[in-house]
Amino acid sequence: MDDRKICFISCVNNVEDYEECLLYLKQLDIPNGMEIEVLSIEQADSMTAGYSSAMHSSNAKYKIYLHQDVYIIKHDFLYDILRIFRKHRDVGLIGLAGSAHLPDSAIWWQDTSSYMHLAQIPCSELIEVQKKGCIESDFAYMEAVDGLLMATQYDVEWREDVFKGWHFYDISACMEFLKAGYRIAVPRQDKPWCIHECGSKWLDDGYLHWRQVFWNTYGINC
Repeated sequence: MDDRKICFISCVNNVEDYEECLLYLKQLDIPNGMEIEVLSIEQADSMTAGYSSAMHSSNAKYKIYLHQDVYIIKHDFLYDILRIFRKHRDVGLIGLAGSAHLPDSAIWWQDTSSYMHLAQIPCSELIEVQKKGCIESDFAYMEAVDGLLMATQYDVEWREDVFKGWHFYDISACMEFLKAGYRIAVPRQDKPWCIHECGSKWLDDGYLHWRQVFWNTYGINC
């Protein structure tokens, strides 16, 4: 693994969104000596399959999996991520929103320990800031994080053998990192670090199906 390399990975089915995502990536401050790689996976069979393919094709130690409609607005974002990883070798995965305890529902934001500080564009051009929870120190350990952005410093296999859709790829990845002995963290964000042009979201039948698969795979009280 090349510890001087950072790879950004996205599954892409909307070129316009992804091109805007790239514009924000180009504005990030790059730490001295670090090389940036960008991989886009088109026509992926599932999120886990796309991420797995990219993971195995890159030798970067640090990989950042992000949605095509996530725009990082904190210019020194990479410095913060690397600072946590290098100081805390036990942290394998960093997200921007998550919960310290995954509730029995397996829906992370329903837990009282959940944390988020995100700028979102739901259905219009108006930006809405959503904030929940509080982190006092530089970061907090979590049990689950949202898949809008997931940064790693170790490669742990995505469960493409089980999760063949577009839901629970993130929470199952968290379970795999924990099983591998790594910890998961979310940094304190005094201001939102990214904009998520998420559009209108709802828990569709596909979500409920993959939640049941998650329960069957890991158990409800995991």
